[in-house]
Amino acid sequence: MANFELVMPKLGESIIEATIVRWHKKEGEQVIEDESIADLATDKVDSEIPSPVEGIVTKLFYKEGDVVPVGKVIAIINTGGEEASAPAEPQAKSEPAATEAKAEVQPAASTVQVVEAAVDSDRFYSPLVRSIAKEENIALSELENVSGSGKDNRLTKQDILDYIQKRGSKSTPVAAPASTAATAPVAEKPRVQAPAVTSSTGDVIIEMDRMRRLIADHMVMSKQVSPHVTSFIEVDVTNIVRWREKIKDSFAKREGQKITYTPLFVEAAAKALREFPNVNASIDGYKIIQRKAINIGMAAALPDGNLIVPVIKNADQKNLLGIVKDVNDLADRSRKNKLNPDDIAGGTFTITNFGSFDSLTGVPVINQPQVAILGVGAIKKRPWVLETADGDVIAIRSICMLSLSYDHRLVDGGLAGQFIKRIQQILEGFDVNLVV
Repeated sequence: MANFELVMPKLGESIIEATIVRWHKKEGEQVIEDESIADLATDKVDSEIPSPVEGIVTKLFYKEGDVVPVGKVIAIINTGGEEASAPAEPQAKSEPAATEAKAEVQPAASTVQVVEAAVDSDRFYSPLVRSIAKEENIALSELENVSGSGKDNRLTKQDILDYIQKRGSKSTPVAAPASTAATAPVAEKPRVQAPAVTSSTGDVIIEMDRMRRLIADHMVMSKQVSPHVTSFIEVDVTNIVRWREKIKDSFAKREGQKITYTPLFVEAAAKALREFPNVNASIDGYKIIQRKAINIGMAAALPDGNLIVPVIKNADQKNLLGIVKDVNDLADRSRKNKLNPDDIAGGTFTITNFGSFDSLTGVPVINQPQVAILGVGAIKKRPWVLETADGDVIAIRSICMLSLSYDHRLVDGGLAGQFIKRIQQILEGFDVNLVV
């Protein structure tokens, strides 16, 4: 076949679409095998798409900035050989014969209107949104009037679920006397409006980049979804500090990389999560999903000031050396913008290190759909009361403050207190004779 169809690849288990940020090739240009043909962006990570074949780019079906579902043909590459018939435009309308065949097995009218009309609409609807609309028998005319919170007013899953909830409450109002039931208005929850902001002479106005917009929307969503509560605890990490000082040079010489404090906190959190499964969980309506895997994300700052959260998969099944190597690898590739979509997918709990910037502590925002996030403060030497057999003494110890923000729908103060206390016990009981 002379024409090779290049499709939008699946960039992660939960990703159903991607934005074409930039085309590296124009129609008529030569592309060699494994050469980058386009830059793609998802709500998770940016990546390149290499050409699987060598040939001439004969057709680009989408423009830069277009959002394309996974599996759609985005380009045609002529690889030589016999000439193939001209490719059809993606999402082209059906031919008359196809329409007649479809009429023979036509389903309910309302379903057809949603599925077919959504294709003809100028507004993009993801396969997930269309599926939900189909199940709820929401017609396109109704869907078109639903306000979206995504880019370019696109509907997200949460938008349509919120709309369905409102729609249900309107269709089943509380029983009222017959004389007033028909005219009584249904109260709607008021929307929170951001205050008007004006700029003055000399102010610098900077447009948020795509990643900062995603972070902003995600943080606002998290605060709206989860009632946040935060607990704090102080940890004496003197044994850990002394152990690291003792082995860091020999470790770097043997393994060719540094050992930081982050892997030790990851290991302690993984052990505690095994004992408290409701902290390693998500909430779906009124259902609690206790995650089997313990996948710990670590918030990392990028050179441009944005944040990304690469994930250490199955952290509870790895020894300290394995965690050290994962942490260093993910941190290095984060700084170089070389993460793959799967590197940041599937997290069940997150750790953010305020201590990297010398902050004593902080109140982190939960990384949805998780139910808790651990903040690690700076390690500081402080006077500390120690209980000994001969009585209490004051000593200079290395102290770190931990903060745990949690979703009060599932995690209450008692559970949070036990969980963070368990992390404290693991860290303070660290074996100074450990060999890695």
